[in-house]
Amino acid sequence: MRSTLAYTSARILLFIAATGVLSLAGARGLLLLGLAVVVSGIISFVVLSKQRDAMSTALTGRIRGFRGRLDAGARAEDDDGAGGTTEHSGL
Repeated sequence: MRSTLAYTSARILLFIAATGVLSLAGARGLLLLGLAVVVSGIISFVVLSKQRDAMSTALTGRIRGFRGRLDAGARAEDDDGAGGTTEHSGL
């Protein structure tokens, strides 16, 4: 969670900085926002690669843990149902 927050905060700060610089350069309106998104995206791709990798590793670990708990719950549910009788409607 911490790595996700750090990466997201850095991306927002890069966007704000790019917006300020482009505004000083004379861009206005929708052009300003579009250029700021592109410029901050390119800069973050290069500059924030370590933070992005750390965030990716943390999220992957959380997803694996969630899937493990989900699989364990499904196995436990299957084990509970395997020993009991099953009811069928006799049509």
